[in-house]
Amino acid sequence: MSEKHIGSNFDDFLSEEGILEEVNLVAIKRVISYQLRETMKEKRLSKQKLAGLMKTSRSSVDRLLNPENTSITLKTLDKAAQVLGKKVVCELR
Repeated sequence: MSEKHIGSNFDDFLSEEGILEEVNLVAIKRVISYQLRETMKEKRLSKQKLAGLMKTSRSSVDRLLNPENTSITLKTLDKAAQVLGKKVVCELR
C-alpha cells in the first residue's frame, strides 16, 4: 500500500494539483482583508465612509475587502492603507 503523498509537504501536494499559486494568493488576500476590516472596526469606519475617504466607490471597497478576490491593485491597497493610517510593506522571499 503505497501512498503518493506520504512524506511530502502540503505545498508539494498543492503544486502537483496545480493550485499552489492560487491558494497562496487567497491566503495572502484573506490576511490583508482581515487586517483592513479590523482597522476599520478600530476606527469605526463603514465601507461607505472608507470609500469616501479613498475617493472611490463602495464596490471598489467591497472588492478590496473580499477575501476571495485576489485581483486588487497595489495602488488601491496603498490608498486604503494611507486612509487607515497604515502602510503597505511587501517583500519577496
